[in-house]
Amino acid sequence: MTGVPSTTHLALVGPTASGKSALALAAARILGDVEIVSVDSMQVYRGLDVGTAKPSVTDRAEIPHHLIDVADPQEEWSVARFQEAARAAVAGIEARGRRALLVGGTGLYVQAVIDDLCFPGEDLELRARLQARTEEPGGVAAAYEELARLDPEAAGRIDPHNARRIVRALEVIRLTGRPFSSFGPGLQRYGPTAFPVAMAGVWLPRDVLNRRIEARVATMRDEGLVDEVRRLAGPGTPGLSRTARQAIGYREVLAHLEGEEPSLDAALEVVVRRTRSFARRQRMWFRRDPRITWLGTSREPAALAPSLLATWSR
Repeated sequence: MTGVPSTTHLALVGPTASGKSALALAAARILGDVEIVSVDSMQVYRGLDVGTAKPSVTDRAEIPHHLIDVADPQEEWSVARFQEAARAAVAGIEARGRRALLVGGTGLYVQAVIDDLCFPGEDLELRARLQARTEEPGGVAAAYEELARLDPEAAGRIDPHNARRIVRALEVIRLTGRPFSSFGPGLQRYGPTAFPVAMAGVWLPRDVLNRRIEARVATMRDEGLVDEVRRLAGPGTPGLSRTARQAIGYREVLAHLEGEEPSLDAALEVVVRRTRSFARRQRMWFRRDPRITWLGTSREPAALAPSLLATWSR
């Protein structure tokens, strides 16, 4: 990284709906020299606003935000691409004499930015063939079974319904002859970071987090999630990339709009269940990292701002 060597940035992590964004904004307002870097695999897409709970236009005008709305929804986005863009954003923030507050719950993306992870190459033709197999009846389950046989460690980290990540893992295995899980030396080793950065996490009781997830999904419905998905992927639109279609909320509403799930209420209940499951996996991912200082509350997470600032100033 270029810039001021003594600058220490902060990564704020935790499960979805835990109040990270509100807490980050509160801290940034107090400090005055902070720019926020979103570490979210779906907020990169323009137009995916309601379903990804993006910070409002007003909040982004008040506090500079990075890595939001940097890709069209038809584009494929990768963790390697994100790593490059996020590190460039942090370097730019340093060059302006400011500090970066990295905020996100996508564990692999967080580690890709702050740790020295390297990523294998790509074979787009092979990927397309594997993807075509997952689009056949029972194809995703069969692909996941193959991955579990070839690389149980990688399978244990991947959602069995996430066709994109399953395909990528199988692509790498066939391309390199190595387990996909072997391309992450930093995933289980928590040493010095790639640049000076402290780490803090938001921890809420499970019942509190579950209620917040339910409330978030209800808010998304009220704020027009269905119309947003229809506008992005309905007839006459360019549609969503395979990556964007996997986003929780979008996948289920698409199933409703395309007739696979006649009931919108049932589709949104699936969103709640999958979000809870995703939050559990996020908690499991982050709690392995001993570098994280956990900040717990059963009340409004933004009230943790003083504790967060104390963590950052140590």
